[in-house]
Amino acid sequence: MKVITKKKKDRIMIYQKDTKWDANYDVVVLGFGGAGATAARFAADSGSKVLLVDAAPEGHEGGNTRYSAQLIGTGNDFDELKKYYKNLTAPMSLDEEMIDTYVKGMVNTPNYVTKYLGVKPCSAKEYAPERLHHAYEEFPEFEGSESYDFTTVREFWFDAALWKILRAKVVERKDNIDVMYSTPAKELIQDPETRKIEGVLIEREGKLLKVQAKNGVVMTTGGFENNQTMVEDYLGAKRLAPLGTLYNKGDGIKMAEQVGADFWHMHNFESLGLLHGMAFAVPKGERGRLMLGAQNIAVAHGSSFVIGDDGTRYFDEAEENRHGHIKNHGQWKVPINQEHPYLIFDEAKKAELDADPIIGSYPVYKENVVKADSVEELADKIKVDPAILKDSLERFNKAAQTGDDPEFRRDPKTMRVFADGPIYAIQMEQTMLNTQGGARRNAKAEILDTNGQPIPHLYSAGEFGGICANQYQGGNNIAECLIWGKIAGENAAKAKDDVTVDAATGASSHDVHLTSDLNHETFETGKDQYIGRTNGGMGGEIVVRVTADKDKNLKKIEVLKQAESEDYGLKAVKTLPEEMVKQNKVDVDAVTGASSTSRGLKDAVNDALSKIDK
Repeated sequence: MKVITKKKKDRIMIYQKDTKWDANYDVVVLGFGGAGATAARFAADSGSKVLLVDAAPEGHEGGNTRYSAQLIGTGNDFDELKKYYKNLTAPMSLDEEMIDTYVKGMVNTPNYVTKYLGVKPCSAKEYAPERLHHAYEEFPEFEGSESYDFTTVREFWFDAALWKILRAKVVERKDNIDVMYSTPAKELIQDPETRKIEGVLIEREGKLLKVQAKNGVVMTTGGFENNQTMVEDYLGAKRLAPLGTLYNKGDGIKMAEQVGADFWHMHNFESLGLLHGMAFAVPKGERGRLMLGAQNIAVAHGSSFVIGDDGTRYFDEAEENRHGHIKNHGQWKVPINQEHPYLIFDEAKKAELDADPIIGSYPVYKENVVKADSVEELADKIKVDPAILKDSLERFNKAAQTGDDPEFRRDPKTMRVFADGPIYAIQMEQTMLNTQGGARRNAKAEILDTNGQPIPHLYSAGEFGGICANQYQGGNNIAECLIWGKIAGENAAKAKDDVTVDAATGASSHDVHLTSDLNHETFETGKDQYIGRTNGGMGGEIVVRVTADKDKNLKKIEVLKQAESEDYGLKAVKTLPEEMVKQNKVDVDAVTGASSTSRGLKDAVNDALSKIDK
């Protein structure tokens, strides 16, 4: 049958039945994050040859799973956990079978971690009951909340430990899973008569390749945090700073829309950080800095408050942080987005912020504080009405003096009257952990069309079409990645009886595979030089070449391969090796904000030194 193509806005739309494919796989997975890694792994375990593609370059794969707290939502009682989840969803409604599938999966999480991830599950309730109590019972007023827990793969969090395991499970199956980085999916290839998804159009080094997916395509393309048009259209926000990956650009939404998918939860997104999900404003296209715990208290307590675009306060700054949501007449909602909110504070508060080990050393904070000698001067500098800002300050001071904040009921213990003298401001920005919106799916991980019918051979998992519909409990998204990642991978791998015969070969069994990026480089060494490797870096593998004498005295450390984050991870890559050589020891102080990278570098150097005696 003749292939019909047409161009529209420089995108190639393909409608076909039979054609010569550039490659053939049983399953193609789009997106190498937590859900994609899980789907690819379980599809491979079901006997499929899998292609896993990601738009991000090598070392930057991982989606939001890589940047998350690594907390898996867990429950110890199905009935109670179901009550809790339905309360979180209310007043929205969800399919009962979807809820049951999700809740059963969360109750089974410890067994899942043991059986499929090969590690002992750790219960947050057991190892961190005080530190994480408010996190695993985020909505304690909801019935069933006491049944919720976090499972982690070690007694720690925010260290990418879960992501590293999920990635390793893919690498272990490299004979059955081909991985291609910097390879975005462009279109789903759909039979216009049967509506079946036959394959995917991908872009590799400027070339478009048609890849057959004989049994299924799994979409784990994440959300649209980095697509400004979608953020404005679906979330009604102008400025939201992403905290996770910079590669979630809504590509999956465009592809699913073209094949007739239905959509849900497009308005829903989660936030986190200072002051109900805020961060110090960063330039467009950069990740915001996540700050929690002591930093949140440092900003929210004392002589400081937040103003919106008009110069007035718009929430209780010291209210408990629930993934950026604040109390709104009985429900918890992310505050209405402001284009240029500011933190206002006095000299005493500035001294406190400067002394904070995280905030005080953060360049975005240090370089952007605005100082003025009067309220009027400050208002002029930050472009708000001087009279309104002055009124906001006077109202705050009166509330602090009387111990009564009639506007937002902020705890008077957290309020302090502004001292005379200079007054300061720094621009803030609402953050965005992730979006939940995408193609509607069912309990089998099948993507549904606008009539509620499955689109043949098309599946999804993770944040792309996430199940979370309203109030968000931490750990829910990672749980969803694991639960529906497994379901999607296994169902996509099931042999189908409607596989299209390849027009070029006459048989679908004559498969052609692409060159996988999962390879293991070799690096040259000279006299007294040793190669060290670790998969412990935040971005994956770190390779170093260490020059050292027989007594293991460090002479030089070269980082040959790494893919750490551009901010603090890269700082550790640049500074830590020099410090190790300078002190002639591996165990030097970690770079603040880059503990995983620092630990990975040390592991790689120790691996190199361990070869001296061999």
